[in-house]
Amino acid sequence: MDTDKIIQDLNRRFAAPLDEFYQRRIIFWYDEDKEFEDKLDEVVLENAKVIALTGNNSFSVKKLLSVDDLTTNYLVYSPCVYNRPDDNWLLDVELYSEEFRADLISIWMDEMGLISNPAMRKQVKNYRAYFNAKDRRLKVSTQNKVPETPAQLHMAVMAAICGLKDAQPNMILRSVFQAGLDLNNNTVYQDFVKYHADAAFWAMVRQGCGFVEEEPDLGRLAIHLLLTATTRTMRQEYLAGLDGFISMPHQAYCYDFISEWLHSDNIPQLYDVARYVEDEARLYQRFEKLTVEDLVGTECFPCINEVILTKLMTEISDHIIDVDTITYTVEKRRTCVWYEPFENFYDGILQVANMQSFFKEHSAGFHTAEAKSIWKEYTESYYQMDTYYRLFHLSFQKSLETSNILLDDLFKHVVDKVEGLYTHWFLGELGNNWSDVCADELATYGKVLEVPQQEDFYRSRIQTSDTKVFVIISDAMRYEVAATMADQLQRETQSKVSISSMQSIFPSTTKFGMAALLPHKELTVEVRNDILTVLADGQSTASTYRDKVLKTEDSASVALKYNDIIAMKRAERSALVKGMDVVYIYHDTIDEASHTSDTAVFAACDKAISELKNLVRIIVNEFGGTNILITADHGFLYTYSPLKEEDKVDKRGFFDVDVTNSDITKKESIKRCVEYGRRYAIMQKGVQPDYLMPVKFLGGNTEFDGFAPRESIRIKMNGGGMNFVHGGISLQEMIVPVIEYHYLRNDSMEYRRNKQKYDTKPVTVNLLSANRKISNMIFSLNFYQKDAVSTNREAATYQVYFTDEDGKQISDIQKIIADKTSDNGAERTFRCQFNLKSLKYSNTATYYLVIADEQGLQLPQREPFQIDIAFAVDEFDFFS
Repeated sequence: MDTDKIIQDLNRRFAAPLDEFYQRRIIFWYDEDKEFEDKLDEVVLENAKVIALTGNNSFSVKKLLSVDDLTTNYLVYSPCVYNRPDDNWLLDVELYSEEFRADLISIWMDEMGLISNPAMRKQVKNYRAYFNAKDRRLKVSTQNKVPETPAQLHMAVMAAICGLKDAQPNMILRSVFQAGLDLNNNTVYQDFVKYHADAAFWAMVRQGCGFVEEEPDLGRLAIHLLLTATTRTMRQEYLAGLDGFISMPHQAYCYDFISEWLHSDNIPQLYDVARYVEDEARLYQRFEKLTVEDLVGTECFPCINEVILTKLMTEISDHIIDVDTITYTVEKRRTCVWYEPFENFYDGILQVANMQSFFKEHSAGFHTAEAKSIWKEYTESYYQMDTYYRLFHLSFQKSLETSNILLDDLFKHVVDKVEGLYTHWFLGELGNNWSDVCADELATYGKVLEVPQQEDFYRSRIQTSDTKVFVIISDAMRYEVAATMADQLQRETQSKVSISSMQSIFPSTTKFGMAALLPHKELTVEVRNDILTVLADGQSTASTYRDKVLKTEDSASVALKYNDIIAMKRAERSALVKGMDVVYIYHDTIDEASHTSDTAVFAACDKAISELKNLVRIIVNEFGGTNILITADHGFLYTYSPLKEEDKVDKRGFFDVDVTNSDITKKESIKRCVEYGRRYAIMQKGVQPDYLMPVKFLGGNTEFDGFAPRESIRIKMNGGGMNFVHGGISLQEMIVPVIEYHYLRNDSMEYRRNKQKYDTKPVTVNLLSANRKISNMIFSLNFYQKDAVSTNREAATYQVYFTDEDGKQISDIQKIIADKTSDNGAERTFRCQFNLKSLKYSNTATYYLVIADEQGLQLPQREPFQIDIAFAVDEFDFFS
C-alpha cells in the first residue's frame, strides 16, 4: 500500500463521527515489520498529530496522551513487539483506541477475517507463499470455521491444500494417504512442503497418532495407524514383535481414524494401504497361525478374509464341516467392510454348511415306503438341498470371474466335496429310494398314484376357471427354482401366492410336457420323417401349432412368446391379449442356456426368476390380469462334476437280452428304438432293454413302450450335455411346479380383510439389553429381530451407532443384517461391540443409540443412554 493511500485512509477515519462520550480519536498504527518506518515523515494528517514509539519513549508518550493533551487526535506509530503484556506501558490506552495496519499480512488477515495478534500474524507470515494468491486465501476464509488460533490456522491451511471445507485432522490425514504412500510423488504432501505446512502435518501426526520417526515416511505411518487400530479388536499379544509400530495411548484415535475411513464412501485407497501394510508386516503369515475365532472380529485387513476362508475351506476339503462355526463366521464377516471381494467364497461355504446340516438331519438315508410320501417330503423340504446346490454353484461360477490366487484352488477342492455330498449321497440315496418305490406304479400306470398329473392341467385349472387366466410356461423351471420365485413374489408384490406340484408326463421333455399342458382329450404319437411327433386329439403340438390347439378348445385364447411381447410397445402387446379369456405365454431362458453351456444353467435360473417377476408385473399393470398360473413343461437334473463310467449306460447294452422275442436280433432291436435321450428311451413294443426301468407310455395306448435309467444315471450319447439332463423319472425332472398368483387390488375384500397378512414390511431390530448406562469405552449390546423373515416380512439392513444430543456421531458404526428366518426368537439375536470415540463425556448429558435403516426408508429408532466414564478424555488439541 503506498503512502498516499495510507494518508487517505487515515484522514477518512479521523474525520468519522466519534462514538458517544469520546472527545477525540487515537489510532495505533501497528507495523511490527517496520515496513513504513522510513516513510513516516511523509505522513501528514489533516486533523491529527503523528507520534512514533521508539521503544524508549513509552512513558513520555503515555504522559502526553493521558495528562498533557486530552483533546487532540493522535496517530501513534508502533513498530514495537512485546513478549509480555506487562511490558507494554500503553496497553490501557490501546484498549480504548483504534487499530490500523497497512502491511500485506494485515491486509490478508483482514481479508480472511482472521484475528490480528502476534501469534496469528507469525503463522500467516509462515504461510506467506500460500496466502500470496487470492484464490488460496479464499479457500481458507470460506471454510466451515474461520481459524481463531495458530493451531486452527495450521489445520485450515492443510485442509485448504487438500481441497477440504472442514479442517478435521482425520480428513487431512486421509487426503494425504489417498494421494499415495510415496512422498516424492504424493502431490498433496509436496504442496505441504511447497507451502511450509509439512512440519505442521508431522506435528499433527505425532500429537494424534503417537507416530514419531526421524525421517518422514507415510508407509511406516500407515503400518503404525493400522496396527494400533487393530489392537482395539485383537489381542495385542497376537502382534508381538511389532510393538514399535503400536502406541496404546493413541489406540482410540487410530481406531477412530481407521473406522471412519472404513465406513466412508470412498475406501479403495484404504484397501491399497491395508494391502501394503499386510505385505510389509507379513501379516498373512502371522494371522494364519491364529484361529478363526481369534480373527473373526477384526476387519482392518483384507487378508484376514483370506486366512479365514483358507482355514474353513481346508477343513471342508478334509471332510470337517463345522456348521455352527461356518454359519457364525459368515454372519460376522458379511457385516465387515472388505466382505464384497470375498462374498462369493463366503456364500459358497455357507451353502456347504446348509448342505451339511441337511445331511446330518437325514444321515440315516432315505427309506420312505410310498412314492406319494417321498413326493410330499420332496416338495416340502427335500427340494431345499437342490437349492443349496444351485446357490453354491452360482457363487462358484461368479468366483471364477474374479480370481483370488490364494483361494481359487481351495474353492475347487470344496467343489469336489460338494459334488460328493450332492451327487453321490443326495441324488444317489434319494434317487435309489425313489426308483425303488415308484417302479411298480410307473411300470403299471405310467404315473405316481395320488399326485396331480400334468396331463390334467388344462382340464382342472383352466376349464374350471370363471375368470380370465394367464398361464406362464417356463421351459425347464424345476420345482426348487419356482419355490424361490414364489417366495419373492409373495414378499415383493401385493398378492396371494401358493405353490403346488404335478407330475410331468413321461418322458419329461419339452415336446411332451408342452403338449400335456394344452387342452386335449387324448395325447398320441406318430413317427413323421423318423421323428416322434406328439399330437393332441390328432393335432400337432409343435410350437407353431399351440395357438391353434388352444383356440380349438376356446376361441378366445392366444399363445404368445415371452421374447416377442417383451420387445413390443405397451399398446402392441396389450392389443394381443384384449378380449382373450386364456393367455399362454411361453418362456425359455433356462433350457435355452443349457444349449449354450451346462455351466450357464444356474445363472439362467436367476435370470429366469427376474424375467418372470417382471412378466407378472406387466400382466398386472398393463393387462389388468389378477389370476396367473406359472408352471413348466419339465424339470431337470444337473451335476457339475464329470460323470464317472458307472453313472452312464451304453445304449448298446440295453439290448443284450431280449426277453419278449428271442427271434429279434440285437441289431434289429436297436433299430426298434424310436427315440432316446440321456434320461429316457421310447421303443417299439417287444423290446425289453437291460438296465432301464419300464414306464408305461401314454397309458399304453400306443405301439411303443417307455424306459428310463434309475437314479441319476445317463444314457451314453455322442456330444455334450451330460451334466444338464431331463426326460427321466427323477424327482427333479418329474415334479413340475404350479404357482398360483392372485393379485390383490386395494379394494378387494380379501385384501381389506387381511391387510396385515399381505402388506410386506421390513423386519425391525430392537435393543435387547436392559442396561442403559455405559461405563467403558468398549462395550457390547444385544439386539433382536422382532419377526422372522417370511411371506410378508422382508430382510433389512440396519446401521447402529451412538450420537450426542446434537446428533453428532460418537461411536463407530455397526451393521446388522436382519434376515433370520427361524421361528425361534433365540436364534434371531445379534451381539454388536461398540467403540466410543475419544471425547469428554458428561454423566449428566443424554446420549442416544441410533438404529437406522440403511436404505433410509424407516424413521430411525433412538434409545437414550447415559455415559459415565471416569477417564474419558477430550478431543486432541493438536499443536498444544
